[in-house]
Parts: sequence; C-alpha cells; structure tokens
Amino acid sequence: MSEITREAMEYDVVIVGAGPAGLSAAIRLKQLDADLDVVVLEKGSEVGAHILSGAVLDPVGLDALIPDWKEKGAPLNVPVTEDRFYLLGEEGRMKIPNLPMPPLMSNHGNYIVSMGNVCRWMAEQAEALGVEIFPGMSCSEIVYGENGEVKGVVAGEFGRNPDGTPGSGYEPGMELHGKYVFLGEGVRGSLSQQVIGKYDLSKGCEPQKYGLGMKEIWEIDPAKHKPGSVTHTMGWPLGKNAGGGSFIYHLENNQVYVGFVVHLNYQNPHVYPYMEFQRFKHHAMVAELLKGGKRVAYGARAISEGGSQSMPKMVAPGVALLGCSVGMVNVPRIKGNHNAMLSGKAAAEAAFDAIRADRAGDELTTYETEVRTGAIGKDLHRVRNVKPLWSKYGLAASLMLGGIDMWTNTFGFSALGTIGHGKSDAAATGLAKDYPKIDYAKPDGKLSFDRLTNVAFSFTNHEESQPSHLKLRDPDVPIAVNLPKYDEPAQRYCPAGVYEVVREEGKEPRFVINFQNCVHCKTCDIKDPNLNINWTVPQGGDGPNYPNM
Repeated sequence: MSEITREAMEYDVVIVGAGPAGLSAAIRLKQLDADLDVVVLEKGSEVGAHILSGAVLDPVGLDALIPDWKEKGAPLNVPVTEDRFYLLGEEGRMKIPNLPMPPLMSNHGNYIVSMGNVCRWMAEQAEALGVEIFPGMSCSEIVYGENGEVKGVVAGEFGRNPDGTPGSGYEPGMELHGKYVFLGEGVRGSLSQQVIGKYDLSKGCEPQKYGLGMKEIWEIDPAKHKPGSVTHTMGWPLGKNAGGGSFIYHLENNQVYVGFVVHLNYQNPHVYPYMEFQRFKHHAMVAELLKGGKRVAYGARAISEGGSQSMPKMVAPGVALLGCSVGMVNVPRIKGNHNAMLSGKAAAEAAFDAIRADRAGDELTTYETEVRTGAIGKDLHRVRNVKPLWSKYGLAASLMLGGIDMWTNTFGFSALGTIGHGKSDAAATGLAKDYPKIDYAKPDGKLSFDRLTNVAFSFTNHEESQPSHLKLRDPDVPIAVNLPKYDEPAQRYCPAGVYEVVREEGKEPRFVINFQNCVHCKTCDIKDPNLNINWTVPQGGDGPNYPNM
C-alpha cells in the first residue's frame, strides 16, 4: 500500500461512523465551536442505511445533546404505553409481574423508534451546524503519524479487482487527517479492532461478549395493533441451547418490530440462530399477532453484551473509541443508544478542551474518565453481573440472582462484587461430537422464511467485482479443522447465508463465501472457533440498505 499516493485533507476532528455516537460527537463539537472543522465518514449508501437497533430509546442522550429535540421534529413519535415480560414454553407463556422488577427496567418515558430515522434526523442537525458528512465512504486504513499516534484514516478507495490489485478504474481514496480521530463504527468495527490490538487496549479486561440480534418489520392487522406496546420474552425456543430472548414493539402505521437475540457464547455448534428466530414466530402468542400480516424488512447485527468489565481502554494517542466500539449496552434493558450518544458528547467535549489548549494527537483521558465515572459508567456498573450470571448459571438463576443484584446496586452495593465472563464466545464453542444435532422445521413461507429470501428484504448489495471483504486468515481451516471438529458452524451462525460447505459427488468438500449476501452483522468475526474470519469493510455504499430499522 505504501506505493499509493493519496491527497490529504485536514480537519480538526475526523469521525468514522454516522451512528448515534459519531453524530452526537459531531453535533456537540459544532455546538461548542462553530469554527471547528468536523467531518463524518459513513460506509453506508446514506446515513441510516446500516443502522439496525431494537429500538426502545431512552431519550436521556438526546436530552443532554439537543434539549429542544421535540420542537426540532426528532422522530420520537411513539411513547411506550405498556411493558410486558413473558417466560415462554413451547405451548404457553407465563407473565412476569412488573412490580418486583428493579426501577431501571421500566420503559416509562421511553420511545419506540427507528434508529435509522433518528440518525437521519441527527445528520440533518449536524449539517445545519456545518458538519461535513460523506456517506458511501468506507474507511479502510488507519493513518499513523511520526510518533505512532493515529493521525487519520483512508476513505473512499474504489475499484480493486477480486485479487486485490488495482483495476482499470481504480480510485485510491483520500487521507483525512485530524487532530483527533473518533471511531464510532459500532460493534466490532474493523478499524477499532486494529487500534485495540495495536495499543493493547483490552489488557486487564474481561473478554467482550456478544449477542446476535435479528429483526423483521411486519405490517399487521390494524385490529391487533397497539402503538406503544412493548413485549419481551425469554425461554422457548432456546431452552438450554443458548441464552437470549425476543422483543415485539408496536410503532406507527400498523407496523411491529419483531426481533430475536441469541447470545453467542452457546456451546452446541449445531445451534442455528436464524432458525431459532424463525421458530419463535410460530409460538401461538406471536403467530396470532402476525397472522394476516406481511414482513416488509429484515436485518441482523451483533450486539456488545460484556458490560463495564469488558470495556477496553477507550483512548490511545490521537484516537478515541465511541459507543459500541467500546461496548456500552445495558444488557437487561436491551439499550445502548442513549449511552452511545452520551459517549459522543463526552468525547467532543474532551477534544474541544484539548484543541483549545493547542493540543493534538495525545490521549483524551478526560473522555475516558467521564465515561467510566459519569452517567454511562453508573448505568453499566449496576447491571454488570446480569450477563455473566446468565452465562454461568442459566436463565432461572439469572432472573433471581440478577434481579436481586440489580436491586441492591440501586442502593450502591452488591454482595456479588463483579463477576467475570471467562471464555470468549469463540472459545465457548464445543465439539460437534459432544452435542446433539437440532432438527429445525422447514420455513413455511408465511410466518417463517429461508435466509436468502429474507436477505432480499435487507436490500443488500455488494459490487461483485471487488475483493471479498471477508478474509480467511488460513484458507485451509474451514474444511481441514472446522468441518471435522465443529461441523463448520459458519454454515449456521451467519444470519445471511454467506458461508457454505459445498459437497459434490467425487470431490472434496469446499468452503464458499457468498460475500454479496453479507448484512455486516460481524458474527463471523466473533464466533468462528479459531477466529479465522476477519471482517473488513467493502467498498463504500455496499451492504444493506435498511429503510427504517
């Protein structure tokens, strides 16, 4: 790459990712100093195209950033009207009473939203303040300065051949330099992973833990629609196979978000998360709601679930990690967008103070201090044991012990201290011979759908002439190691059907990567037992085009 000459543009702050964290940082920087040069680079075809979240939004982040968001027309139109929790069995359900739940679990004052549309609105606010936003600009490399600090990023590289060589229409992209670079790429961002590795930012931390979240938007019978209704379930169909649960949120226009989360620390490599989601919709409670309706969109993405004990150091020379690049999801609340916004605001304030003091390229330590000791740290600290309790002792124990721990943390103490997570999700994967295969029913095409049919409803597209953005560290591992030991779980854990083991008569099995299907969930980068798959960015604008996820 060193022989490529690129033009460079200089900014005060370069922000990678137009999600809630990156856009909050951009807005806050311009609120503090309208003369700061701020740029936001987004790999999606437009702002919001790659945003997928539940989402019930706690507006505390918006309240801090844009107090008059209602007057400015923020798309928070459906306040939560009812909160319901169920423990499902295959044939029935048991309602969990709201009264004994810790206050933090209440959704009173929150809103059912499309985070894609919230981000589109935030981008409008940022541009009105003078922020430059460039969608369709994948950031493929970090640019380092003379002293090893992060100096900028390479963005907008197009036109490489499938073998990686420059094609006839090759465009090398540009270097965008900043006094500080903010990485708000979301979960398992490729540049964030490089920075964490280079500066050893995870030293002393518990391994990050993840879930795979899958979501469909349905238009349902108006007679069944209850705007503002929020339902969460646990239990069936996962049982002892994996942790996780579901959400059903009623928003506007007779639409319902139906989502399913599978914790990626499951041991049985035969688990098929996507099919668990499809099976869930056949539960009588869900099937009755969806009967007569139609699915209009589908998507998937990983969720950071490690909590406060898994957050790496957030700053290194010249760079700060924001939001889910660090992992700021409150797992029992299933909420992280509010913390992402608060992290962007805190990073912006730290950078503003540094630039005003004529600093550049150093560590924004005040940002890290604010995150760990301020509202974000307090939000995550009181729920830190819920995930490891679930992982170690199962659903029933986590409901009881986790609930008690959250209650006691409400008053500032915990008898459990801080529980560690143990293995990474990749290392948790067991051998295929030690676990039973799972029989999944064929999708019926009405409530449940095959993966490739559903991927079409994510409006995903990748230019086929480019190199695959899914890189194998060792191309022999899938067939030589993963297939005999784990029955190659990539065939199942990917929610988009990217990975296949093709068997032809008289030939050895071969591993096929259909990168065109990729919805950028990052599960393969997390769950491969040997961490053999490296998720990198495709050329800008490629990937899903979510309408209002």
